[in-house]
Amino acid sequence: MLTKKQYELLSLLNTRIKETGVPPSFDEMKDALGLKSKSGIHRLISGLEERGFIRRLPHRARALEILKLPENMTDTPDNTTNMPEIIAENVIRGDFGPERSQNLQTNKSGDGEAASIPMLGRIAAGTPIEAISDPSSYVDIPTSMLHGGEHFALEVDGDSMIEAGIFDGDTVIIERTNRVENGTICVALVDGEEATLKRLRRKNNSIALEPANKDFETRIFGPDRVAVQGRLVGLVRKY
Repeated sequence: MLTKKQYELLSLLNTRIKETGVPPSFDEMKDALGLKSKSGIHRLISGLEERGFIRRLPHRARALEILKLPENMTDTPDNTTNMPEIIAENVIRGDFGPERSQNLQTNKSGDGEAASIPMLGRIAAGTPIEAISDPSSYVDIPTSMLHGGEHFALEVDGDSMIEAGIFDGDTVIIERTNRVENGTICVALVDGEEATLKRLRRKNNSIALEPANKDFETRIFGPDRVAVQGRLVGLVRKY
């Protein structure tokens, strides 16, 4: 499923290419989507390319080819009005702040104590995407998996962490913290709005968000562009 911004960009590309034969410039894309920098456009294009919707043509400036469109996308200029309700209603900023923090309840079961922690939505194990939140949902986790403090759960979307044993559809348990050691798998917030699950490494004045899948690239950011939201402490998988 595309995020709201990915859908808006794909719609813009489709409309402009049909009208003029060439895609808009990065500045035009940035202004049309209301983004502050062109780095956000780079991320959106990478996300659309990885999902097979577009292809960048080598050795040609501003050369993008649309390979497919979502079934619900029409050719009208304002395609975002035709977005499905699940996208329009559920896509939010990826800021897991205190207002969505843990409301811990302990339950006794035949297998011992379990704690109910909030399921805050989906987290990208791939190109960073906007988090999708459902704060009314809770999951029961064995208290032995928790480390004190605040915790929340997220559903993994993508396969960039499969070599670390984290698969699409898994539920990861995150301890809320803004500090992690080098090499820790954590929830990282990029540019204040997009969350991703990656291994974080600091070197000099840069931060690397490393996938655990050879098919994905490590992404490098300045320290002011990445904020740690929490660290991975457990994983639940349904069979």
